[in-house]
Amino acid sequence: MARPIKYYIVAAEALPEIFLKVAEAKRMMQTGEADTVGAATRMAGISRSAFYKYKDAVQPFNDMKAEHIITFYAMLKDTAGVLSGVLSVFASSGTNILTINQSIPTNGCAAVTISAETSQMEESLEQLMGDVSALEGVVKFEILAG
Repeated sequence: MARPIKYYIVAAEALPEIFLKVAEAKRMMQTGEADTVGAATRMAGISRSAFYKYKDAVQPFNDMKAEHIITFYAMLKDTAGVLSGVLSVFASSGTNILTINQSIPTNGCAAVTISAETSQMEESLEQLMGDVSALEGVVKFEILAG
């Protein structure tokens, strides 16, 4: 019986260099900078065998957001307008909010989960994360599932 595949979100800085080079080779092929696997692997500085070994296992997270639902977790201060500000960032990014769940505030903060469909997103996921995290009253903001 086959084991289910597990996925992890890992900061690029923590990955072995080969994974980053495979991702770069894939990007070059998608953008047309390289028209063959051989050209892309030469430009990225890896062997074709390394590319084929890891190509299905390496996927930049930003590419995974297309046509997917992502659930975000936020810890927000219990201050008027904080949730509204967060939702404004989502609206301006082009995401379609599907659900919002908020706990009753305790100790001056409320836990909020927001599920959003991201296929029409007009900016990068990193930009959305940064914009929300920078808002006054946002204590914590992260991806819960996606």
